[in-house]
Amino acid sequence: MNARTLGWATKTIATIVLLFLAVPILIIVPLAFNSANYLRFPPEGLSFRWFDAVLSDTNWLDSAWISFQVAIGSTVLSVALSLLAAIALVRGRLPVKQAIYALILLPMIVPNIIAAIAMFFFFSEVPQVPSVLAIVIGHTVLAVPIATIILSSTLQGIDTRLENAALSLGASRVTAFRRITLPLITPGMASAFVFAFLSSFDELLIAMFMAATTAQTLPVRIWNSVLFQLDPTIAAVSVILIIVSVACLLLVNLVAGRSKHGA
Repeated sequence: MNARTLGWATKTIATIVLLFLAVPILIIVPLAFNSANYLRFPPEGLSFRWFDAVLSDTNWLDSAWISFQVAIGSTVLSVALSLLAAIALVRGRLPVKQAIYALILLPMIVPNIIAAIAMFFFFSEVPQVPSVLAIVIGHTVLAVPIATIILSSTLQGIDTRLENAALSLGASRVTAFRRITLPLITPGMASAFVFAFLSSFDELLIAMFMAATTAQTLPVRIWNSVLFQLDPTIAAVSVILIIVSVACLLLVNLVAGRSKHGA
């Protein structure tokens, strides 16, 4: 097999894999514009009635607002904690660094259902904690590993001699980090922020266990709607979630592109 044949084979396999991943998402889009009163593929006709139904329903809007609040809160907490953890893991001289790193990554290894059940029993013993705050804490636990991986790899790519030069010129460690390192890791921070946000915004199990009747996130309301009524409204909400995810990823690429251009 020559290099040209290998190249075509690689492209063919990559195309098949991408189609396998994208087809379920692409099917949802026409279902959301279906004019029929039930889910049907191919659509009976094109209509925006289901998007209008979602955007005019206060229950869906309230759930979207709760999801946004939870995602922002857990993202800020997880990125802040992950930045501190990444600095300690990359720049620190910890004797048990690998064990600490494995402990941080543990929420990615343990199934979400186990983590959700554990958090449910924990917060049931502390009823004073509001449901939204409990979901924020739970989502923070899930987002910290992702953000730590991104920020650790970003910090490893930063030349420490730049900070050392600033220190030799009289800058404090805080000033050197704020003026030198922080601008350099801006693309990594943006990536960590977006992926932490998406991991919270789309999460179901922890939100389902922690949510009260008055604090249902968007994925929880979608789940409840699927159980009790199955109409194109679900597809319309799914398309909105896809748009939010794609917009976040485009934002990351924009920040990374501007950072490279500025460099």
